[in-house]
Amino acid sequence: MGSRAFGLATEGSDTDRRGVFQAPTPQFWRLAKPPTHVAGPGEEQFSWELERFCVLALRADPNALECLHSPHVEHVTDTGRELLALRGAFLSRRVHTTFTGYAAGQRKKLDADMRLHGGPRWKHAMHLLRLLMSCRDLLRTGELTIDVGDRREPLLAVKRGEVPWPEAEAWMGRLAAEAREAVRDSPLPAEPDQDRVADFLLRARRASALAA
Repeated sequence: MGSRAFGLATEGSDTDRRGVFQAPTPQFWRLAKPPTHVAGPGEEQFSWELERFCVLALRADPNALECLHSPHVEHVTDTGRELLALRGAFLSRRVHTTFTGYAAGQRKKLDADMRLHGGPRWKHAMHLLRLLMSCRDLLRTGELTIDVGDRREPLLAVKRGEVPWPEAEAWMGRLAAEAREAVRDSPLPAEPDQDRVADFLLRARRASALAA
């Protein structure tokens, strides 16, 4: 995930890894339940338990959806392949609320930086722009594309602080407006296909129980 998945990596960029694991079904029969997520063991590594991940993705959480659509998959099981094949079921117009809501939170932090320090954290400004682009394009096309492609250089110029703040701010405003306009005619359904996801999770839990 992160800059390497987005096509924004530069020399010295971290390698962020995100994953999904399935806790054995019998562990849920105990008083002490398995964890909903695990940090590590490597640096910049974080994983969600399968059910928690599905819940987040159904809510159109940007981190979960981007994990499902990352172009770089290092390890996958049969259950993981089924989850990846199901990724379209998680997409809905909810993405507008969640993606722009996350962007608004980041924007408040940038505005606070401007007041306190006289300038924004440019790396965060770049990723805010990338997120708004992703939201707009997803609403327009119905497909989530992670790699920024030919937008790499304009975005990296923001990261380097080469774009004046008023220009970057105006860019953010245009992208937010375009995302709002895209909702109306979006090919995405109003809601995700929760029944398909629930059926997948039930089968995964049952298979794990039978194996045990």
